[in-house]
Amino acid sequence: MQVIISGTSMTSGTRSAQREFSLLLLNLEEYYFEQHTANHIQHKGSPNERKVRGSLKICSKSVIFEPDAVSQPIIKIPLRDCIKIGQYGENGTSRHFTKTKSAEISLIFSQVYFIKEHNIVAPYKIERGKMEYVFELDVSGKVEDVVETLLQLHRASCLDKLGDQTAMITAILQSRLARTSFDKNRFQNVSEKLHMECKAEMVTPLVTNPGHVCITDANLYFQPLNGHPKPVVQITLQDIRRIYKRRHGLMPLGLEVFCTEDDLCSDIYLKFYEPQERDDLYYYIATYLEHHVAEHTAESYMLQWQRGHLSNYQYLLHLNNLADRSCNDLSQYPVFPWIINDYSSPVLDLSNPRTFRDLSKPVGALNKERLERLLTRYQEMPEPKFMYGSHYSSPGYVLFYLVRIAPEYMLCLQNGRFDNADRMFNSIAETWKNCLDGATDFKELIPEFYGDDTSFLVNSLKLDLGKRQGGKMVDDVDLPPWASSPEDFLQKNRDGLESSYVSEHLHEWIDLIFGYKQKGSNAVEAQNVFHPLTYEGGVDLNSIEDPDEKVAMLTQILEFGQTPKQLFVTPHPRRITPKFKSLPQTSSHNASVEDFPVSPGEESFEDLTEESKSLAWMNIAKLQLYEQYKIHKDAVTGIAVSRNGSSIFTTSQDSTLKMFSKESKMLQRSISFSNMALSSCLVLPGDATVISSSWDNNIYFYSIAFGRRQDTLAGHDDAVSKICWHDNRLYSASWDSTVKVWSGIPAEVPGTRRHHFDLLAELEHDVSVDTISLNATSTLLVSGTKEGTVSIWDLTTATMLHQIPCHSGTVCDAAFSPDSRHVLSTGGDGCLNVIDVQTGMLISSLASEGPQRCFIWDGNSVLSGSQSGELLVWDLLAAKISERIQGHTGPVTCIWMNEQCSSLITGGDDRQIMFWKLQY
Repeated sequence: MQVIISGTSMTSGTRSAQREFSLLLLNLEEYYFEQHTANHIQHKGSPNERKVRGSLKICSKSVIFEPDAVSQPIIKIPLRDCIKIGQYGENGTSRHFTKTKSAEISLIFSQVYFIKEHNIVAPYKIERGKMEYVFELDVSGKVEDVVETLLQLHRASCLDKLGDQTAMITAILQSRLARTSFDKNRFQNVSEKLHMECKAEMVTPLVTNPGHVCITDANLYFQPLNGHPKPVVQITLQDIRRIYKRRHGLMPLGLEVFCTEDDLCSDIYLKFYEPQERDDLYYYIATYLEHHVAEHTAESYMLQWQRGHLSNYQYLLHLNNLADRSCNDLSQYPVFPWIINDYSSPVLDLSNPRTFRDLSKPVGALNKERLERLLTRYQEMPEPKFMYGSHYSSPGYVLFYLVRIAPEYMLCLQNGRFDNADRMFNSIAETWKNCLDGATDFKELIPEFYGDDTSFLVNSLKLDLGKRQGGKMVDDVDLPPWASSPEDFLQKNRDGLESSYVSEHLHEWIDLIFGYKQKGSNAVEAQNVFHPLTYEGGVDLNSIEDPDEKVAMLTQILEFGQTPKQLFVTPHPRRITPKFKSLPQTSSHNASVEDFPVSPGEESFEDLTEESKSLAWMNIAKLQLYEQYKIHKDAVTGIAVSRNGSSIFTTSQDSTLKMFSKESKMLQRSISFSNMALSSCLVLPGDATVISSSWDNNIYFYSIAFGRRQDTLAGHDDAVSKICWHDNRLYSASWDSTVKVWSGIPAEVPGTRRHHFDLLAELEHDVSVDTISLNATSTLLVSGTKEGTVSIWDLTTATMLHQIPCHSGTVCDAAFSPDSRHVLSTGGDGCLNVIDVQTGMLISSLASEGPQRCFIWDGNSVLSGSQSGELLVWDLLAAKISERIQGHTGPVTCIWMNEQCSSLITGGDDRQIMFWKLQY
């Protein structure tokens, strides 16, 4: 894993023969405009005069001279400290504001910084006192323009109010951008068609670089105004896998583009000047991606994580991305939890729950005594109240952890200084103890603690980070006794993150950081309240008229840290966790939970473990139609098959129950109970009785052996829409807004009659119930109504567990996954929705062109019958349709599959039943 902060390896502080200019030499919120090849004339006019070759950088708040020789320090002169700026006159004297052909520029100033002498990263050296430096440009004709630019920027830097400074510099920048445009000669291909061009800034940690964005039908380009770090950045649209809208500086101006599926490091982060331009570019790329890449939501990632197809690490990465956390924005850097609580034992026991931190509490609430003090202060505080005076993630905290690999970032953030040696990241145990006991330290971790790059723990650059009290130099991070090396420390951290305990409790931490305990009364109850300005929408910058106040407010918020965008407003479901062992030593955070070893006898993620079923669902897209018969005069509404598979029973809106022989391929019987449509059918165990439901409010029992109606249950006040059966109980759904549970089913002795039915339970709904289904053990029932509501019922107590408004139209079908953890529903609105049974949370929603009238599924894949007559194969985990199979000439109305998943029958509005084979 590479260092996330920059997306590239952070080795710029090593001693080398070359030195690259870095925007980190600029102040925060400063721009680099242009550079000129020049000489620094030292001791001008004296016998010791010498010239140092290099380049002069003109920036919005400073002048920087970078010598070609790395032994020489970089010189940085703040414009606010300049006393005079002009062309250097004859006879060695400065002559300001004069017209001469001199190629020399004179700067008289009171303070100068010396940086990276001998190319070594170290705190900046400062020299104070009145000084004059002379720079000789290679092209004398540019001197007047450069001087004029410097004088203009100097005036901006000397304005009293910070807001006025920002406004003037912004005006200068926009003027420069307006005078330039994207160079079309940079297109990869002359046949590319331009779609959009606008001004923007490329964002990297702590710095932004202005330029021009251009998008064609093939590529996305960014051309920096200053040509740094290269003349143009180009991304092929075909390579893009994910895009995210971002808040940047609390404004909806950011756009981040990824060419990878899982990495946290993006390929480019752009900040626009107008939200509409950002949205236009996003829409263009998103439209392109619709045909290439499936869009993932927090809910779809949740489904993958729950079912073990994403590791805990991967899931947290995706949630961070969706919650506006970016490695390019240190004020919104990805946040990961402290997992381990034990940093003193010689051996780390990941099987002991006491080894782990309580994930249901924020860091600030882990120490009971400290929490009581904070709560006392909170109660006495005037509105707006907050419990914690600092945040769990901020630029300072991120660089606290990463100073050994990102020293230049720390120097940029802290005006050329490192922190006090005793306050540095010296020890894992000390840092954890301070997070538990410190009065103002509530920080969480960053992804690097669960990666495989140990460089942030080791002072491999041999940085001079100072001397601690007691005389010890700050060097490598001290590790816990149970870690034999940095590699071992990260491996055990990864093992802890993917452990059984964390998998069972990670949803509790997600509730705090990304979920329903992040804000409001739930946050208060969870002792999880931070300063109001840290939350999205906590302040409206556009409403602040005073420029100084606005800049100060923004600076305060960005430095203090920001709470992630809220992703969930209801409790996050638990993971479906087997009791797996720790990850093997060779594994990485990219491992799927499916790769985890499971002890013999322990549960797997799916109950469907038979090889035939797994193989069938792997090949479900390879269905081939081999027989079809038109046996009804109207739409087929239900299919049931005898246990031996020889007889197929179907119901229809033509009011008949048909019995079809698979062997003879002949229609054997046609039964009519009334003149109204039949809605569904099922065969009782023993193959002696078929039950049919009717729109005439009745349920009919038909004896196969005797060929006659055996009994009638007048159970409802309106049409019976669906029936289910399990363990001698009948479940019936009706348009009379009820679902009823019956016992007293007719005996299985052929020809006997039993007229007494006992009503065991009545599940009341507000509107007509169109579909029901049972879970594998018949302890739960799901119902769907004509108004789009899905309800989950506990049949052991006849109580409703959840009522979820899922669809904007009728619920067509609903069914539990084989493991009973999820419910899938389809509706007249064309959506496939996955609901978590435990929490009732809607965790995934996929849209199709039309209603999916019926389906079967294994928990991961879905085969649905569509309004168009196609059979669609859905990959829920990838959130996409993976196959379309042409079937009926009208809507597919019902699907039947046998227990072995080897035989499939569909019925449709075209009055046909179709027999399908799986091709392996």
